[in-house]
This record gives sequence, structure tokens and C-alpha cells, in this order.
Amino acid sequence: MATIISNRRVAEGIYVMHAEGHFQAKQGQFFMVRGWDSYPLLSRPLSVYDQDEHGVKFLYKVAGEGTQMLSRMQAGEDVALLGPLGNGFPAAEGRTALIGGGIGIAPLFYAARHLEQADLYLGYSVEVYEEHEFRSLGHPVEIDLGGIVLDRVNFDDYDTIFICGPEPMLRTAQMKSAMSSGRANVYVSLENRMACGIGACLVCSVSCENGRKKACADGPVFRAEEVVLA
Repeated sequence: MATIISNRRVAEGIYVMHAEGHFQAKQGQFFMVRGWDSYPLLSRPLSVYDQDEHGVKFLYKVAGEGTQMLSRMQAGEDVALLGPLGNGFPAAEGRTALIGGGIGIAPLFYAARHLEQADLYLGYSVEVYEEHEFRSLGHPVEIDLGGIVLDRVNFDDYDTIFICGPEPMLRTAQMKSAMSSGRANVYVSLENRMACGIGACLVCSVSCENGRKKACADGPVFRAEEVVLA
């Protein structure tokens, strides 16, 4: 159990929760989070948005009953955390781009904070949020509102690219990567639904070129060319 330090609303349906505790999370990892006893049955997988000496932060979107319950929680209440889980982003080499779509920007903040140099591309459909926080890292930041953020990125300009966002965005990234020179090592972070978070079930099963893998235990970060997206 962890005590909530704060749980602030940053945009319509978007929140940042700060939970107390000492963790050793790596960039791109996640926690299974729950603020209830028995219902809903499943915890919710939330990417690590940031981590400091006080605890861990989650940037999340209200998308169902579980996240709606989390959004109502107040400072001082307890939340159950299982993690950190999963395999996160690898070490970036050379010129690096971080590309996020919607709530997919969540794992990129913590990744960007550990990079000396990175270009950030953040896409939003309706409302921009956490822009100030991303710009405070000192990296160049491009904001796309209502468009296609991938259109702003030339894959051939980079050696490493990290991407997180909805599946259509990841499919587009795969196509751009395939049509590029192949210079960049492109990694995608999947937003699959999960049940256990530790690889004991098959809810988050992912189709890959060499068979099926589990987003929670084998991912959530995969090489872009490895994943078969419908």
C-alpha cells in the first residue's frame, strides 16, 4: 500500500497521481494500481510518468470505472501498487526522438528526464496538458493539436526513436520506419489491457514476428518491426 501525496486534475479527464514510496522504476516500466478492495476485479496498468525522492507519479486518463475511481481519490488515502513491472526503454544511442500521442506521452517524461539530448513530439486531439512540465526538461518540444504528430518527424534524422500512443499511431510509425533508410532503432510502448501484470495470464498477449509474447512481461516496449499490429 502507498499513501497518495496528491491527485491533481490537469485537463478534462486527465490526472496526475503522486504516491508515496521508495521505488527503483526504470524508464518505460509500469505499475498495477488499484484504489478499491474487490470491485472492479482487475487493477489498472499505469506507466511511470515520473519518480522522485518522495514516490512515483502516474499520468492517467479516465477511461472506465477503475480509472474513474482513481480520479476521485484524495491525498492521504491509500492505493495499492504492484511494481515496477515490465521491460522498459533500452539505452538510447545517438540522436533521439520521443513521440507521444494522447495519454501515450506518459512514459516519455521519465525517459526524457534521463536523456542529455532528445527531441520531443507530443500530439493531442483536443486539449494540451503537461506542456510546461515537458518543456522544463530543457529538450526541444513540438506540440501537435488535432493533427498527426508523426507527420512532424523525419525518421532518418534520428538514431533512436521511442513511441507510445494508440494503436493506429503505432501502425503508422511502423510504416514510416519501414519506408525510412533504416538508420533509426525504433521502439514502441504498447498500451494493451492487462489482468495480472506479471505474465501469469494471456490477457495482454501480443502477436509478434516470432510468435506470441506478453505485453506485461516481455514488454511493454518492443522493437517496432517485431510487433504485428492488426
